[in-house]
Amino acid sequence: MTNSTGNLSEEVILATGGYDHTIKLWQLNDGVCKHTAQHTDSQVNALAITPNKQLLAAAGHQHIRMYDLVTSNPNPVINYEGVNKNVSGVGFQGDGKWMYTGGEDCSARIWDLRAKNLQCQRIFQVTAPVNCVWLHPNQYELIVGDQSGVIHLWDLKTDHNEQLIPESESSIQSLSIDPDGTMMAAVNNKGNCYIWSLTSTIGEPTKLKPRHKIPAHRRYALKCKLSPDSKYLVTCSADQSARVWETDNFTLVQELKHDSQRWVWDVAFSADSKYVITASSDGVARLWNLESGAIEREYTGHQKPITALAYSDIPAKIES
Repeated sequence: MTNSTGNLSEEVILATGGYDHTIKLWQLNDGVCKHTAQHTDSQVNALAITPNKQLLAAAGHQHIRMYDLVTSNPNPVINYEGVNKNVSGVGFQGDGKWMYTGGEDCSARIWDLRAKNLQCQRIFQVTAPVNCVWLHPNQYELIVGDQSGVIHLWDLKTDHNEQLIPESESSIQSLSIDPDGTMMAAVNNKGNCYIWSLTSTIGEPTKLKPRHKIPAHRRYALKCKLSPDSKYLVTCSADQSARVWETDNFTLVQELKHDSQRWVWDVAFSADSKYVITASSDGVARLWNLESGAIEREYTGHQKPITALAYSDIPAKIES
């Protein structure tokens, strides 16, 4: 799916997908779409890049499609089927050995990428549709957020799970843990953001200590993300904005807003935590300068809302 020259492992990858049944790859610096892939049978709900930067996973309705980032093949190269309803979230274990997903069938799933049968190996069943999944940096705890407002901590080693409910009668829309595994954020459909301090002891489940609540948005919150340097938290919402907060005192540092933006569905930080990329209902992805709050680049070409993006500007993890 790439036709540029250079070392793929060092390449910056920005992929977007949405309601127009296409996935687009962009050149970050000039905003040019360098490739379009077809995701013909559903909208794109979530995107994730494998750690080796060889494949792009697209979560859709009843499936996960894998696209080749190395060639210019516009069609999926692997199809994971057998899921009822929408797959809402997707991500990868740090070495790329397995994939995790969550979906409206009230389950989180583990898929062994080395298995030949393309069937999911493990299922974690909950009582409400799963909106979001996040793998703890320790690589063995999967955090699952559902529509009934429950956050589940699933220990993949022991199969033990714990639950917490930050706010009753709300829906957990998005989760994020910082790379050091010391902080977790979650946003809900009431626009509130909750933050916990995390402490880990080897062999013990991660302990969560409530730290702060931000009334982040007046409308539905859709996504949250902690920055790679752990200094910032970005939340985005149906209120047409993305907001950036400092994590030391949770004060608002930037509101990233554009007149035509409408719902802001997805967001990513650059590796140096100096830029934010947003995807929104006006069919445009935007690169924002965090310090100035200015738009540095716009990525225009989708015909309908962009509901998912994936971004990587770190070197590929080469499998041993």
